[in-house]
Amino acid sequence: MKQFQILERTVVSMVFLVSFGMIGSIYGQIEPSIDENSTVTYPASFFDQYQPYSVNDMLIRIPGINSALGGNGSRGGNRRGLGAGGDQVLINGRRIAGKGNEGSQQLSRIPASEVEYIEIIRGTSGDLDVRGGTQIVNIVLVEAESSTSYAYEVNVDHYHDGKYQPGGKFSATGQRGRFNYFLSGEIEPRYEFRDGFEKSLSLDGGLNETIDRDYGGDSLPSALAANLGFEFDDQNVFNLNFQLTDNDYLSFADRIITNFRVAPYDVRIERDETPTEEGSWEVGGDYMHVFGDGSRWRTLFIINESETDSVRDRLQIDGDIRTKDLFLSNFLRTQERILRSSYVFDVVEEQSLEVGVERAQTILDTSLQLGLLGPVHAVNHGSPRFGGLVPITDANGTVEEMRYEYFGIHNWQFNERMSLETTLLLEESTISQVGDYQRSRDFTFFRPKVDYRFDVTPAVQLRATVEKQIFQLSFSDFTASIDGSDDEQNAFEGNADLRQTQVWSYQTNLEYRLPNDAGVLSGNVFLFRLDDIIENVDVSRGSEILGARGNIGSGQMFGLSLNSSIRLTMFDQPNMLFTTGVRIEEPTLTDPILKIERERSISNGGSTYNFGFRHDIPSINNMNWGFNYRKEFYNDFKVWDVDKIEQYPKVGSYFGWVEVQAQGGLVYRFEAGDNRDRCRNRTRFINGNIATGVVDETEFSCGDAGLKLAFKIRGTF
Repeated sequence: MKQFQILERTVVSMVFLVSFGMIGSIYGQIEPSIDENSTVTYPASFFDQYQPYSVNDMLIRIPGINSALGGNGSRGGNRRGLGAGGDQVLINGRRIAGKGNEGSQQLSRIPASEVEYIEIIRGTSGDLDVRGGTQIVNIVLVEAESSTSYAYEVNVDHYHDGKYQPGGKFSATGQRGRFNYFLSGEIEPRYEFRDGFEKSLSLDGGLNETIDRDYGGDSLPSALAANLGFEFDDQNVFNLNFQLTDNDYLSFADRIITNFRVAPYDVRIERDETPTEEGSWEVGGDYMHVFGDGSRWRTLFIINESETDSVRDRLQIDGDIRTKDLFLSNFLRTQERILRSSYVFDVVEEQSLEVGVERAQTILDTSLQLGLLGPVHAVNHGSPRFGGLVPITDANGTVEEMRYEYFGIHNWQFNERMSLETTLLLEESTISQVGDYQRSRDFTFFRPKVDYRFDVTPAVQLRATVEKQIFQLSFSDFTASIDGSDDEQNAFEGNADLRQTQVWSYQTNLEYRLPNDAGVLSGNVFLFRLDDIIENVDVSRGSEILGARGNIGSGQMFGLSLNSSIRLTMFDQPNMLFTTGVRIEEPTLTDPILKIERERSISNGGSTYNFGFRHDIPSINNMNWGFNYRKEFYNDFKVWDVDKIEQYPKVGSYFGWVEVQAQGGLVYRFEAGDNRDRCRNRTRFINGNIATGVVDETEFSCGDAGLKLAFKIRGTF
């Protein structure tokens, strides 16, 4: 193991020494341009030699595109409302008002033939619909009186157990005068089968139990999306977006459990069947009016809803006899209604100001029913609402947040090389809960932000930001919910007293774009100071050990991320692109149970490194091939609960592809990748929690999903 760790560190070091030591030379092709605002522009002709299929095929040829799309961003809570940030992809300079259906979702749907040029916007400006992104990608489409392009893809996925799953996508992009549209539909296979094994050891190392486990699920989700835009005239523009998704599937788990605590040992067979219905819809839109003096008024809205309804039955199997001993029904419905309106105007020539308000309503409805098999002689033999079993838990609740944001964003362009953007935002919100708990609480937060950018040269940019952030609460933590990772824990307690996690974020980023588009080098140093961190806490009642999500106090996380994306022009191979990245995090907090300093749970991130390679060979049927690899390292990757501690081994994942074009413009693509082994070491405690109890057993489990292969055919007309 020690030798492997030394080898791993050596590989990481060599990757960065090589990539940061490469300086590009001039190669013969159309090059992008950098203007006085450090905006990098790639004309469509730059990509002609590759004959790309979609906008996404164009972007992946741009060095450093992952950083431009937010690869260096901070990790934290869920996105709140619309805000000035969010999606860092614009279409024709406009932000698509959506959350599930936003600009980044269009990249594989828009044919490359519709693109006039692509901008990587590295500065800040009052003219932008999105603020605060490290960089913004703007896709500018060709203007035409009347045009329509179609794109399609059919694919077949093959899994390690011999399963084949078909899928397909179809999209239409067009213009009719001042009207433009994107329409798309897709059916994409989502199949998983894992062959797993688990063994449990007692404190003295003796074998307690083994579990031979097969589990997985088979689904074929579908999605329909539409983005419609209409320019009434040069001063008035309206956009409407729509998305509908549907996904009904059955997941299962088969377990052969051998109990070595008794003599002779006992063998029993269990099966879980969990039919699930999922669906969502979203409607978003925006209207912008440009006044005669160039000032703008814009209003955006989003209305969406998603539902998940699952029922888990656990069956004990004895020959032809099936006995249900657990019923667990879980229903979740989330609704959002967001309205944002703002006015942007120039204070003086070099300064602009945006003022506005955002109103957001978020509602979560939950229902959870747990039924267990009672004694044969029991008077209450069960209830139909609990799958015919004895009711144990019947939890219902509704959580609602009503939030208002009042904001002002001041942008000051000091000169051609230096800018400062200052945001002052006041947030007022009310969180109310009805059902098993009756509670209403008011919150007020002041959220300032300062974003400073200095272009040392057009190719070298320094960025520094200080920001107060408020993480979005997961409303499912307010009510009883399911712990799907533990077969022995049926449900998780809710906590009606949760408060939002507050973060002061300090980041400094330096980026260098090598001459002649030879590559991009970037580094980011960050420090996050957190208050009201949410982790698992002890809410036990008497001798019953119970856990829930709760606020545990303060902590911090500091770290460094380095990224490089280099064309191998030093070897006279400009069509070879080598990418590397490493992110090192050091998160600390005080454990609420153990009362010691430790890392945050792995659900909040962790240190990783990655590298990839791409080789385009235009002379051979526009062939391209490559691979990507990613692996965790450094951090413990643990989860601390009330009566158990889980550690997840650091596992690497890979993905590779080969793609060629044939006659008629058809693209044939072959992909191979793994779904990552899921392994876990779990230590269980009894007669108390992880601080006061004693170790009962240690479990070692692992599940292998094997190799996934895919064959795809793409085309446009």
